[in-house]
Amino acid sequence: MNIHKKVIINIYQGKHDLPYNSNVNIIIDVIRAFTVSHYAFMKNLKEILLTNNEKEALYLKKQNKNFILAGEVDGYKIKTFDFGNSPYDLSVASLKNKTLVQKTTNGVSVTLNSLNSDDVIVTGYSNSKVTALFVKNLIKKSKGSEFSINIIASHPSGDDDLACAEFIKELILNNVPDTKKLEEICVHRIVSSEAAQKFYDFKNKDFSILDMSLCTTLQNSDFVIKAEEKNNIVKLYKERISND
Repeated sequence: MNIHKKVIINIYQGKHDLPYNSNVNIIIDVIRAFTVSHYAFMKNLKEILLTNNEKEALYLKKQNKNFILAGEVDGYKIKTFDFGNSPYDLSVASLKNKTLVQKTTNGVSVTLNSLNSDDVIVTGYSNSKVTALFVKNLIKKSKGSEFSINIIASHPSGDDDLACAEFIKELILNNVPDTKKLEEICVHRIVSSEAAQKFYDFKNKDFSILDMSLCTTLQNSDFVIKAEEKNNIVKLYKERISND
């Protein structure tokens, strides 16, 4: 697609006070928060509520018995939650029309700090191509001569999120008829990242290689995951992609 306007894309790592409002903020957490979110929505989950606070999550579930809690501290499942931060576990769970409350160290925290844009989208690698296509369509439909995008790799130093950020940037800015090579480079960087190594240690029962398989597999979903704040609650929800 030929984009007849100036497109500005800035990539950040970790939690930042972003310098200006953008047209779009894209927050990335490959291993594993927004891969969890993606697979949960693929199981017809209704919505996700984001929180930084374990007590708040437990309070929300106490008030709403049908709520499900998923999250981690330093990668490990919170004992009082229903699920940890495992996309595989969510992918085989019964989630239709349910609400998930999600707490994670990086992805959730960064998203709660990155709501200053017209559109806020979260993704892992699994939904990255769909996200890039969606943003390209936003650029195409937008008015004005300039379009600004912040891509935030939520891990403050990990190459997994940064690799995905650079992959999405390339797809947005350039017409790439065959993305196979770019995909291979991105996946290689993800599986080689420091965050990924514990998943390949078969003695470490807290981290499953099945999660890494889902984290590094592109899915042809028909939706992106958007975040919005309403009444002091930040929700993630699916937005279907139109065919036009």
